[in-house]
Amino acid sequence: MNKTTLVVGASLNPARYSYLAIQRLVSHKQAVMAYGLRKGEVAGVAIETDQHFFLDKDIQTITLYVGAERQAPLYDWILQLNPQRVIFNPGTENPEFENRLRNAGVEVLEACTLVMLSTGQY
Repeated sequence: MNKTTLVVGASLNPARYSYLAIQRLVSHKQAVMAYGLRKGEVAGVAIETDQHFFLDKDIQTITLYVGAERQAPLYDWILQLNPQRVIFNPGTENPEFENRLRNAGVEVLEACTLVMLSTGQY
């Protein structure tokens, strides 16, 4: 099994890109976890609403679906998770947070998870 990807900003709304990302990650046989504002399930993946749930998990990649204006409360938590990389999907770019992550040794990508999966770059 591949290393775990955490979708931050997971939504139960099928029109949202985070919903599609969970579906595609699962279909590409990636291990997926999801954090969102409402509990639920997408493609068999439970959306958790408690940040503490993820603290002892081995998360390699975090793919962000939260706009820059709502990311500040997530900074310390995401850094605590110690991911190898964080993907800032279109509309989530945040130079301040990206620099903090780089300074902590985290690989930062401004990219689209859906495109990365469809082109084999994930």
